[in-house]
Amino acid sequence: MTRHPRRHPQRIAAIQPPAPMPPAAVAVRFLGAVFQSTAQICPVARIGILWPLPEVSTVGFMEWNFQTAEELAAALRAGEVTSVELTDEAIARIERDDKAINAICVPDFDRARAAARDADQARARGEDRPLLGIPVTVKESYNIAGLPTTWGMPLHRNYMPAEDAVQVSRLRAAGAVVLGKTNVPLGLQDIQSFNEIYGTTNNPWNHARTSGGSSGGSAAALASGFGALSIGSDIAGSLRTPAHFCGVYAHKPTLGLAATRGMVPPATPALPVDLDLAVVGPMARTARDLTLLLDVMAGPDPLTLGRAYDLTLPPARHERLRDFRVLVLDEHPLIPTGSAVRAGVNRVADALVDGGARVERHTPLLPDLAEAAMLYRQLLFSGSVARFPVEAHEQLRTRAAGLSADDQSLDAAMLRGMVLSHRDWIEANNHRELHRHGWRQLFAEFDAVVSPITPTPAFPHDHNPDPRERRIDIDGVEYPYFDQLVWAGLATMPGLPATAIPAGRSPEGLPVGVQLIGPMFEDRTPLRLAELLEQKIGGFQAPR
Repeated sequence: MTRHPRRHPQRIAAIQPPAPMPPAAVAVRFLGAVFQSTAQICPVARIGILWPLPEVSTVGFMEWNFQTAEELAAALRAGEVTSVELTDEAIARIERDDKAINAICVPDFDRARAAARDADQARARGEDRPLLGIPVTVKESYNIAGLPTTWGMPLHRNYMPAEDAVQVSRLRAAGAVVLGKTNVPLGLQDIQSFNEIYGTTNNPWNHARTSGGSSGGSAAALASGFGALSIGSDIAGSLRTPAHFCGVYAHKPTLGLAATRGMVPPATPALPVDLDLAVVGPMARTARDLTLLLDVMAGPDPLTLGRAYDLTLPPARHERLRDFRVLVLDEHPLIPTGSAVRAGVNRVADALVDGGARVERHTPLLPDLAEAAMLYRQLLFSGSVARFPVEAHEQLRTRAAGLSADDQSLDAAMLRGMVLSHRDWIEANNHRELHRHGWRQLFAEFDAVVSPITPTPAFPHDHNPDPRERRIDIDGVEYPYFDQLVWAGLATMPGLPATAIPAGRSPEGLPVGVQLIGPMFEDRTPLRLAELLEQKIGGFQAPR
């Protein structure tokens, strides 16, 4: 492992100068129900390729900010650096560069410095914990005692929880130093990260483009060197899409693997509920750091299943690339895959073949992708409107009743999902179980599935308050904005683990990522594959 003496700072790609920040949206119009920013907001309860990189101009920077958590832990153990030094350098970098990015929406620097001093004292006493003294960030949607939790909703800008979310408690118990909170979209309900309270988070690679959502602040922070790790959440790609857009790593764990208590809308009781579809998970700049952080996060809630069960994840199915059996997907029946993302998928496929893995492009074992997307859409939006006011829900029912029986579009599936009866939801859930069984059969023959995360790299900021009017441009053709969620739903609907990894750059120089989907509760398998691919094709590169 390379060590860099403090008198010889590393050099890294220059951050672009600040770009004008688009104005924050002040209202959200959603399928006819308008919620002004000062009114009650109803939150979701879940939430061609270039490689290697070309040479870029460099500027000096403080040396530790882009090193991995694993490297930082080794340096701390060896006495090469202190947590106070790491924390001071991270804070200095945030204060210098975050005006252009706007990733850290709630800094907590005084307490971070105090935690760093405590970490150094603990190490001096001979203590050693997985993240002892390592600077990290936390998505704004997690409760942290003494800091606001707003989910970007103006109504709750002053809400202050009394206790930490269970995952924040686990970070602290592991010795992490929390630098602050990272930005999110309004109610966590967007593929971008902007809101009236905290403004817009820009993509570190191109400030005119989004960093993704809803964990966009965390991905932008990692890409900018603001902490070594971050924790986010995912129901519609909210970990994976920002990682893909910003060129970092993220892991969506198996549904239920990591306790979610305290990752709740503001003023909502932090109860140990079993969420449908939604998970919390790690983000990092390397695959090994994802595993390090997942090992801290994984495990049942101590108030419920944790009273009876201990978690033991099975090891990865294979240790060598040549032993993996991988299905590669780059086409979806409901939306095309853009050329840049397709090239990224193909690059990973070529690396797998070159490494001796068994790679297939088709199998009759794959569950029907169109049916899966429709089912995901129904389950996702049935939950997202659960707290809508009665009048708004009645408007949705009227709109859904007006749909033609022949309308099998994704938009129609979304609207029907919003007004599902409990009986209809049970039926949809039964169909989900059939899909889960299909995935079990597939993973008897394959170890992982490679697929896109979204059809395109990061798109330009689009703050149109009516999401129905937004469009996603795929190689010059426009498609409905939320149609791009179909690839994220591929893993979310059945609850499978999925690891987002960098796969190169688009011709415009934007990061491109792919996801590695694995068998349920075998999270270590896609994580190990991610690590092997990182060794084969490279991983995170700092933005120029």
